[in-house]
Amino acid sequence: MNTFLKLYEILISWLRSKLTPRQTLVFSSVIVGFTAGLFAVLLKLAVFYIHHFITHDYNIDYPYLMYMVFPTIGIFLSVIFVQYHLKGRFRKGTANVLHAIAKKSSFLKKDQMYSHLVTSALTVGFGGSAGLEAPIVVTGAAIGSNFGKTHKINYNDRTLLVGCGAAAGIAAAFNSPIAGVLFALEVLLADVTISAFIPLIIAAATGGLLSKIILQESTLLTFKSISPFDYHNVPYYLILGLLAGLISVYYARVYLKIDTLWTRGKFNVYTKVLLGGSMLAILILFFPSLFGEGYESIKILSGDNPEKLFENSILSNFLSNNCLIILFILLTMFFKTIAAAITIGSGGNGGNFAPSLFVGAYLGFAFAKTINFLEITSLSISNFTIVSMAGVLSGVMHAPLTAIFLIAEITGGYELMIPLMIVSSSSYIISKYFEPFSMDLKRLAIKGEIFTADKDRNILTSLKTSNLTETDFQIVSPDETLGTLIKTVANSKRNIFPVVSNEKLVGVVVIDNIREIMFKHEMYDTVFVKEIMREPFAIITPEENMDSVMKKFDETGAWNLPVLKDGKYIGFISKTSIFIHYRNRLTKRISE
Repeated sequence: MNTFLKLYEILISWLRSKLTPRQTLVFSSVIVGFTAGLFAVLLKLAVFYIHHFITHDYNIDYPYLMYMVFPTIGIFLSVIFVQYHLKGRFRKGTANVLHAIAKKSSFLKKDQMYSHLVTSALTVGFGGSAGLEAPIVVTGAAIGSNFGKTHKINYNDRTLLVGCGAAAGIAAAFNSPIAGVLFALEVLLADVTISAFIPLIIAAATGGLLSKIILQESTLLTFKSISPFDYHNVPYYLILGLLAGLISVYYARVYLKIDTLWTRGKFNVYTKVLLGGSMLAILILFFPSLFGEGYESIKILSGDNPEKLFENSILSNFLSNNCLIILFILLTMFFKTIAAAITIGSGGNGGNFAPSLFVGAYLGFAFAKTINFLEITSLSISNFTIVSMAGVLSGVMHAPLTAIFLIAEITGGYELMIPLMIVSSSSYIISKYFEPFSMDLKRLAIKGEIFTADKDRNILTSLKTSNLTETDFQIVSPDETLGTLIKTVANSKRNIFPVVSNEKLVGVVVIDNIREIMFKHEMYDTVFVKEIMREPFAIITPEENMDSVMKKFDETGAWNLPVLKDGKYIGFISKTSIFIHYRNRLTKRISE
């Protein structure tokens, strides 16, 4: 193995010496795309075979009991891997990649090239109600990042390789290279130039080609039966887009609420596994299609065979008419969000890409089925089921172009392009109105940690208030006389002086405010600091994020603001110091 790696390094070094920087980047995108695509294919195959093994017909009297237990086993194995191999250090989700791009110069840890594959394969393979796409994106991004780090590629090109890895992963997962490119552009690389398209396209095409060669149709989400687009149904597509937007908001808010409860819960990791597994078992008992990714159930719905979805449900004997079937479909749709949040929150690993498609398919089916049942008109079940997937994905991920072209590619053509545009854009507008940030960015945005489309803000938010606090200001007492203060001023290079009593900041003295009386010697013994000090315009805490700090500077017009911890004076932070650190960080990032 070591010999192979040495030969590989020699080959890469030789090629880089013969190629221009632009050619090197293109060549790098091929390697990253191939590796990320291969890992994505291996993950899809691993989940497929694990799933096939555990759902094999073992002639057991109550097979649904096994379906209830397996998700707990998968989450437990995933937690064991994280606790013992990764020492509990593990970050989930696409937000991890966004955070690395914005605040860590696009550096992702080496273990992320395989840790997400292992944990998501165990979680989803054993029936956890989550998707594989987020782990695939993180894995591909980590491959691109570490390739760039190993070969000392600068920040801009390394960031592009992060996008190449993600694009190749999505392309391989769905055999949809265009969607892979658009995902990288919409979600990860919001401000890249047109020159970035070529490496992204090459990487995505490489990943898609691997998927085409290795994966069978049974392991991919594909559709064959699609009806021609009927422009008379445009009003119904508009209504579906509105509903998809509202459901996207429901998905994002409910998921984050449940995930927050899991995060703040004071249970140990193994108690969380038992609680989460038990909850999933109950949900799967009633709604069997919550088991695993759910792509097979989407295919069943598009074929208008909903009765197959509840064959192993304890409710199967009660679902005897269309009204009850539609209700069952809607309940499954709402509970999918809860199941996904429980799966990931209790210790499993996965993403929200597949659950979003699941929720969208169930929404579209229920909508079309209801319209047909009421005999308002006759809608194509398959078309509305498929198009609605794009609507919810667009609303949840805030990535309408990815949603449109993903569905267009997995349906094998552009017959539904117009309804896809209508539903995806409508859903995106509604979702964006209620939720300005996508689900992955919302938590980071609330903390002021990341704004991927704004590089200046990214750099500012990467600065820590505690590291910028200056402590060389001369402290004065409120009971000191003006004469004593003047002596302190004479021995200081600062123009602002904190007034402190018992470690508490009681005010500040600014030279500009005392300039008129500084040379009136008759006042030196009669005027005291407490009479000439003023309150600070604003207070900063060491934990405060830089976005909030800059807002206070802008609102007050001040150049120096005091920093207090638990009410005690620590020092000052200056706007000049922030600008200097910002410039240094920007220079460093450009040269990396």
